[in-house]
Amino acid sequence: MTEERIITAAVVTSAEKGDGPELPKLLGISQENGIEVDTIIGDAAYSGKENLKLASSQNIAIVARLNPSIAQGLRKEEDKFDYNKDADMFVCPAGHMAIRKARQGRKNIGKNQVHTYYFDVEKCKVCPLKEGCYKKGAKTKSYSVSIRSDIHQEQISFQETDHYKEKAKHRYKIEAKNSELKNVHGYGRATAYGIENMQMQGAMAIFAVNLKRILKLKG
Repeated sequence: MTEERIITAAVVTSAEKGDGPELPKLLGISQENGIEVDTIIGDAAYSGKENLKLASSQNIAIVARLNPSIAQGLRKEEDKFDYNKDADMFVCPAGHMAIRKARQGRKNIGKNQVHTYYFDVEKCKVCPLKEGCYKKGAKTKSYSVSIRSDIHQEQISFQETDHYKEKAKHRYKIEAKNSELKNVHGYGRATAYGIENMQMQGAMAIFAVNLKRILKLKG
């Protein structure tokens, strides 16, 4: 969405998927629609390492706070596991969400603590992607977060700047637009089953709110 509150791109996914991996697609669609992007404003779901690297390569600033777990440290194999902000859990490459998490390590002993996320090992045993991910016979499958990367350090520093804080004030526009879509135009409830139907419903709702906004801006 632009600062004028015109929606420029949308992607519909099933509920267990994280928002972060969709950012490159949303950015690409917006740019194809003629939008010049110099700043992206969003929530913690969009501040993953790959998104930060993509934005940096295009000289785009990401105004999105690092997830507290990632702010404490860098995820191993981060490009494979995705963080779901709503559940505060990680999702594996096969789409299975962790079932619990635990903090490990002691504070103030010179070492970073880690958050460890545990997965349903019964699903891992029959997973088609288990090779290289799940060790046969293992009783648990976990995924830990530790040690910050340079690009995360840069983002942490950026979060403290006046420019970041000023841009972050505009995020309410996004929440307001979501509220309009859901509460005024019925996008808070599916009218039919399936991704394709949700895409159609979304296209109609977005067309309506964009048309209203364009008319208001012209008026």
